[in-house]
Amino acid sequence: MARSLARRRLLLTGAALGAGTAVGPLGPAARAAAAASGRWPDRFPLPAGFRPEGIAVGPGPYAWFGSLGGGSLYRVSLATGRGTIVPTGTDAMSVGLKTDRHGRAFIAGGTSRQLRVVDTRSGRILATYEVGAASTMVNDVVLTPGAAWFTDSTHAQVYGLPLGPRGELPPARDVVTLRLTGEWAEAPDDGFTSNGIAPTPDGRALLVVNVFQDGGSLLRVDPRTGDARRVDLGTTRLPDGDGVLLLGRTLYVVQQKQNAVDVLHLDAGGRRGGAVRRITDPRFRIPTTVAAYGDRLYLPNARFDVDPTPSTEYDAVAVPR
Repeated sequence: MARSLARRRLLLTGAALGAGTAVGPLGPAARAAAAASGRWPDRFPLPAGFRPEGIAVGPGPYAWFGSLGGGSLYRVSLATGRGTIVPTGTDAMSVGLKTDRHGRAFIAGGTSRQLRVVDTRSGRILATYEVGAASTMVNDVVLTPGAAWFTDSTHAQVYGLPLGPRGELPPARDVVTLRLTGEWAEAPDDGFTSNGIAPTPDGRALLVVNVFQDGGSLLRVDPRTGDARRVDLGTTRLPDGDGVLLLGRTLYVVQQKQNAVDVLHLDAGGRRGGAVRRITDPRFRIPTTVAAYGDRLYLPNARFDVDPTPSTEYDAVAVPR
């Protein structure tokens, strides 16, 4: 019964999925931050050998980075570019991550098969949930008012972590495994398929990048049933689609190996959209994910084109939104 009630609570939040993500006109504080960002660094180093993948911004002008090389996080002041390592007590990788107003980081644990929640102030792991099968790769995460949703890059499913009215974390038995059906196509033999995830602008569904299907597609997923339908993006394809960020009706899609961010405009339901522009920058070195603060986008350079070593240099860059 507890599981049924938790699932019902998670699914009923579907109508408000986008409330925590869509961003309206900048308020006074955000405008001040945007003005200040003109004096803030637009590039800052990350620790040598860190192997960044995910990024989250906030609360406040701080960025958090996860590492493919271990569970530690890296916290950076966007105002100064200076940062510090936050150990979390695990060596399991941290791929996609998002932070919430409670000072928590929700982390996709990659091949560890973990959904982790970490106290960003202390690095203490608040909860760990193990999901999927032996070949599972938990890749990315999006926070909504009632849940955290995680993609599984090697299986046709997403995982839902229902949150209580005050953000309370659920017991392990209440984690939802939502099978993707409908028009969803999965790469054979547990091949790499899904990547970034975001809500639709109206908050009623989820948008999931599928790098395998039809040369790279975006699919709209019903969070109640798992039914997936292709989003009509015209001729736009997302073969290297990685992290995504929804701001209003604008969806930013990082095309990592192309060293580019494709900017799409979607309808309210997330059923169709079109390319607005492409952001490129000579400082891009295979960026993977994107977060926003003020009038800037921030991206970590994963440098997947080089063999990682303890001395490999990494950085993050900012570009105008």
